[in-house]
Amino acid sequence: MTAPPTRLKSIREERVLEIAWPDGSETRMPFRYLRGRCPCASCVNEFTGERMVDVPDVPEAIEIEGAELTGNYALKITWNDRHDTGLYTWDHLRELCSLREWEA
Repeated sequence: MTAPPTRLKSIREERVLEIAWPDGSETRMPFRYLRGRCPCASCVNEFTGERMVDVPDVPEAIEIEGAELTGNYALKITWNDRHDTGLYTWDHLRELCSLREWEA
């Protein structure tokens, strides 16, 4: 199980979520990428694993309207497209940070 981030900061002007981890690594993940990688059952078919909402489906102007911790294992994000069912576990966030697909 991944340890929780030491810092989570939404930088609206740049549309990025800044994530700092206990090992000292930091990532600035674009909102659009993060929204396109939502792990909820509306975004990923829970039977087939097929992604139903992907990064290209997300508007460039997507923004975080709110976020709250869920226990000590996840971040729940409310987006300005009214989507709010995704729980971004620390494991999921850490994996997204390590993939850095938005830079490709």
